[in-house]
Amino acid sequence: MQKQRHVVDYGLQRRALLTDFRAGRLGRKDVCDADPYLLRAAKFHGEPATAECPVCLSSSLMEVSWVYGDELKHVAGSARTPAELSRMAGLFGEFTVHVVEVCRACRWNHLVLSYVLGTGTPHGPSKRTAGQ
Repeated sequence: MQKQRHVVDYGLQRRALLTDFRAGRLGRKDVCDADPYLLRAAKFHGEPATAECPVCLSSSLMEVSWVYGDELKHVAGSARTPAELSRMAGLFGEFTVHVVEVCRACRWNHLVLSYVLGTGTPHGPSKRTAGQ
């Protein structure tokens, strides 16, 4: 995989949320609210996380990578596997990846990381659309 740029780690937000949950300031429904689309993406595009779920201690914790960027057109906003990300990094100038952890057992989910991938050279309009 190409080198990640502009990396943002959301670990402090995650830790604060889990602290509030464990202290009883947040209920399970507040933190375990993954939507069905995210759960399906975890099933088909997710990679097993190295840790267990911080809420239910299950080993069902997955990491799902979502891609966003103007160059991606219809692909933007979709989940992608690491192999697909690697291929896309060589095809597109720049796009953002958001990594979300999701537990398929209890529906815990949280954004853990975001970063930029791509060749670093923005692609201009295609020859086909440039003259129109």
